[in-house]
Amino acid sequence: MAPIRFVHAADLHLDSPFVGLHARNPPERVAKTLRDATFSAYDNIINLCIEEGVEALLVAGDVYDGADRSLRAQLEFFAGLRRLDAHGIRSFVCHGNHDPLDGWQARLTAPAGCHQFGARVEAVPFDPSQPERGTVVGVSYPKRDVTENLAVRFRAAPKQGFAIGLLHCNVGTDTGHLPYAPCSIEDLVGIGIDYWALGHVHTRQVLRPQSPAIVYPGNTQGRHVNEQGARGVYVADVGEDGAVALTFHESGPVRWDTAVVSVAGMQTEQQLLDAIDRAVGKLLEAAGGRDLVYRLRIEGRGELHDSVRRNGFTDGIEERLNAEWGDASQFAWCERIEAATSADFDRAALRDAPDFTGDLLRLIDSVRADPTRLERIGSQLLALYGHARAGRYLKAEALTEAELVAALDEVETACLEALA
Repeated sequence: MAPIRFVHAADLHLDSPFVGLHARNPPERVAKTLRDATFSAYDNIINLCIEEGVEALLVAGDVYDGADRSLRAQLEFFAGLRRLDAHGIRSFVCHGNHDPLDGWQARLTAPAGCHQFGARVEAVPFDPSQPERGTVVGVSYPKRDVTENLAVRFRAAPKQGFAIGLLHCNVGTDTGHLPYAPCSIEDLVGIGIDYWALGHVHTRQVLRPQSPAIVYPGNTQGRHVNEQGARGVYVADVGEDGAVALTFHESGPVRWDTAVVSVAGMQTEQQLLDAIDRAVGKLLEAAGGRDLVYRLRIEGRGELHDSVRRNGFTDGIEERLNAEWGDASQFAWCERIEAATSADFDRAALRDAPDFTGDLLRLIDSVRADPTRLERIGSQLLALYGHARAGRYLKAEALTEAELVAALDEVETACLEALA
């Protein structure tokens, strides 16, 4: 077969806001950069397609952030597809739970080289001029809540050449995302698809490299502190033998990250400020020229605990950081400061004591070291996300093991301060 080259993207969430920044009053330049970040990421993807000379762009759902999608998001999405069409690059698009087919859609004309999948599984040629080269099989969500296993429908679709499955779904049970169109890896193997171009899970991962390849590229721009690090797309090169080679390309113009500074061993507030500056500088360097939004976590046991917990202390640090780093040509904006310090207790002695404090610390240690118990706690917390009132304040995804351990650390600190 002739080689095939395409870009696999998902979860553009065009016009999605950055969570938790409205009350922070960033300067206009920072605010505009963040407002435009999902659009800038999309522009970067269109440019990448053109520069890399790919044959097609595949978008695996959640083009928009909600069923009531903005006109700006729709106009800019179609403008990008028209740019691709002008360069002879086709586009294949399916819709997911955030942008289902029953949402509002402006009556805009898609370019000739674009195929948007409907509510029924369709099989279309990857290259209409040579249909034997490959097939793209896809389906869109007719409504937001799709709990059916859509993957099994792909089995009956007619296929020629290299078969690509375009699907917004939840593979497995531990993805940290709500179980829309749930399926397993076993469901995806043996259906006759050679490359599963998936969307929905925002952290990129290759669940299976070949035969078939099963790939999540992740979302194209992080939008809150739980979407840290490089976000982007995969360029997929399919060789004559059908083997797939993947190259990740970062598209997001803004990175989210976390700076962690410990007060352990510090005697002065100046030492803390200097350590924070060094930590922020390292994050900026790692961002590779991109702008940065970060959360600062001040932790550890030490003499500065009373200062850190002093009313207004962390607010003053946040104001200083954003005044100094927020106006730079490559800005670093502090989204929030978490104060997780504790007094300089002798934890080992407290843990070994035959009293309530010792019992509590031993219990926390046993939970922290047991992934099964942590997972059970996380599952119980996940039930809150669907609550009519509580859900609006919580992210709609399970806490990771690291986040659960961090929560236990905060519980321990609060309890020790009250008990010891």
